[in-house]
Amino acid sequence: MSLRLILVRHAKSSWDDPSEDDHDRPLNPRGREAAPKIGQWLAERGHVPAEVVSSTARRTLETWDRMAPVLGESTVMRRDPGLYHAPAERMLEALNNCAASPVLMLGHNPGIADFALRLLDGPPDPPPFATFPTCATLVADFDAADWTAVEFGTGRMIDFITPKQLVP
Repeated sequence: MSLRLILVRHAKSSWDDPSEDDHDRPLNPRGREAAPKIGQWLAERGHVPAEVVSSTARRTLETWDRMAPVLGESTVMRRDPGLYHAPAERMLEALNNCAASPVLMLGHNPGIADFALRLLDGPPDPPPFATFPTCATLVADFDAADWTAVEFGTGRMIDFITPKQLVP
């Protein structure tokens, strides 16, 4: 059996209000534009999640809200406060607790870049992969019966995209 993960870093967030708590920062105009484009790209390739697990930060939830209209609003959505600035190990733990496939996970750097790299069975080719810029999206498959069996180094990269790679 094969499982699919869609790993998405939140879209570009706003730094307009320096007094605003980091957890509460919204998307900026570029982020509000990028998220639905990534959603459309995923939909066109048939990468539609059955389950979404997201950090509780405003920018991750807004990213999903802008992707959801093209990816199916009936998707099960779970907010996980432990994913806010989580390290790779915590992200794997959250993934191991998922039930459906494909799973779309929304998180933050630096943890999400490390998680993406450590999940794969080999080094990825795309140059922007290492920095995992805002709204970068990795699609990876795992040969496993369920998510509890997924470990680091077992994923195969199927797709990878950043908003800058999409035609306007």
